Amino acid sequence: MHDSRTANLLGAAALAVSDLVLTSVTRRGQVSPSGAAALVVLSATPDLSVTELGRRVGLTQSAAARMVESLEAKNLAQRKRGAGRERAVALTSDGRRAARDARGARGDGLATLLATLDDEEREALAGVLDKLLTRIYQDVRDSEWLCRLCDRRACTTDAVCPVGHAEKVADG
Repeated sequence: MHDSRTANLLGAAALAVSDLVLTSVTRRGQVSPSGAAALVVLSATPDLSVTELGRRVGLTQSAAARMVESLEAKNLAQRKRGAGRERAVALTSDGRRAARDARGARGDGLATLLATLDDEEREALAGVLDKLLTRIYQDVRDSEWLCRLCDRRACTTDAVCPVGHAEKVADG
């Protein structure tokens, strides 16, 4: 097999999986992809500033402020006093429910794909994904952004998160 074919297959699969996940998450939560990521991020790390939340989901400060306004309009998040002049963003009860729904939608779509593989193939894929995520972290160097839609408990139950491990190794 040629490397160009493997790279092409990986690229097609990565894009298709990304589309599947984002479609599932945004359809269920009726929010943008960055809004869904913000819900998941805030459920794991509440009370982030708008700027920090934006950084973690890949938005500028002004785009993050507009996204938070959208989440507030849907009663999914609220701003409150933070440190100094900053405003902290917190999920409402509807927002916590929407974050759970987003993680569930992501997991459901991926579980459907994984169901086509047998146990041995899933185990082999997990090993390959560990290696790929470790390598991706070396380029990205931002675990918060890389794992912005992750179900962190699923990744760390009975295993070591490859991104977290790569981060610890990089930090020395």
